[in-house]
Amino acid sequence: MQTNFSLAQLADAETAESEAVLRKCVHCGFCTATCPTYVLLGDELDSPRGRIYLIKDMLEGGKPATETVVRHVDRCLSCLSCMSTCPSGVHYMHLVDHARHHIEKTWRRPLADRLQRRLLAAILPYPGRFRWALRAAGLGRAVRPLLPARLRAMLELAPTKVHAPTRQERPGVFPAQGKRRLRVALLGGCVQPVLDPAINEATIRLLTRLGAEVVIPEGQGCCGGLTHHMGAREPDFAPANVRAWTKELAAGGLDAIVVTASGCGTTVKDYGFMLREDPELAEPAARVSALARDVTELVAELGLPPSTLPRRLRVAYHSACSLQHGQQVREVPRRLLREAGFEVLEVPEGHLCCGSAGTYNILQPDLAGQLRARKVRNIESIRPEVIAAGNIGCLTQISHGTAIPAVHTVELLDWATGGPVPAALAGLDGTVPA
Repeated sequence: MQTNFSLAQLADAETAESEAVLRKCVHCGFCTATCPTYVLLGDELDSPRGRIYLIKDMLEGGKPATETVVRHVDRCLSCLSCMSTCPSGVHYMHLVDHARHHIEKTWRRPLADRLQRRLLAAILPYPGRFRWALRAAGLGRAVRPLLPARLRAMLELAPTKVHAPTRQERPGVFPAQGKRRLRVALLGGCVQPVLDPAINEATIRLLTRLGAEVVIPEGQGCCGGLTHHMGAREPDFAPANVRAWTKELAAGGLDAIVVTASGCGTTVKDYGFMLREDPELAEPAARVSALARDVTELVAELGLPPSTLPRRLRVAYHSACSLQHGQQVREVPRRLLREAGFEVLEVPEGHLCCGSAGTYNILQPDLAGQLRARKVRNIESIRPEVIAAGNIGCLTQISHGTAIPAVHTVELLDWATGGPVPAALAGLDGTVPA
């Protein structure tokens, strides 16, 4: 694609990167077939190619965002399916992130939209605040029919049970069982430990069983992905994590930084790019990104012991977009589930997003609901006994559309190698959770 940025514009590192991304696009349109919003709406401007044209025009002219650009960019899930499809290697993620930052700088959103986005940014990245918000949601349910659609969507996704803080949220060390093979840091996350602390508990049990010493470093927190993908210039999350992990590297060494929420993993693996202009943190951030691993990647490196499953359960593996497209981790989770003794079923249209996408199911509830319904139909068509996924957002989204139990992949791997039965699977084979 031909571009016409001025030299002054190209002096800005973010603009120069976007110009390089735009030049790789050859207008082929392969991305349209795998874009969830184009599949639903059939509008060229709701495809990656259409959004690329809108973003190019906005950035190239140095123009403020317009209502048209904002509408179509807001509808993008950042599922990155287009990046898996693109034969030219267009790095759409960096381009759409730049566009969102530009929108937030130049476009004044309606008051209700601004307030909701600020509320999400002020609550979701902080587990303590998030717990209080979920408790308050119980009061909101009483007046749910009177609330705006977006607030109703927030209440719909809020669980009725709020988990108390667990040991896994505090800094500490979980020693390896037997001879130590690796020393790893575990990113606890912000939303996940509140919604489902069992995921990190299963991760620690599994990794220590396989010979890894697991560290919860002091000073780490939210990965920053939620606010970053809303266009906010968050100055604290990524730098704080890089400093926390760099300190741990110096103190005791780390063989990997393990992430159990694939959306967070995609962000952490991009820290090297995000902080490339920071004179203090550019090199440490690049090192952190190189050490980041999805939990299934690390388990595959360590190897699984023989399965102790009572029988082969039929598992529909939902490949989270942030894992299969963002991190290009596709076959490893499936292979591990098979090795653990599960029958892995392929979900039709597995490349399409479930509609979770960070805060998308709150900010775009109608489109998210359509995508969830489509995903659930495809899952139910293969008649699984359980659904597995590697991202808390996907698990929450899908669980609200089906009665089939949905659990994190690591919970199944932990169970199959000596851990307790996941709570959601109580009753299968007459088992009960420990």
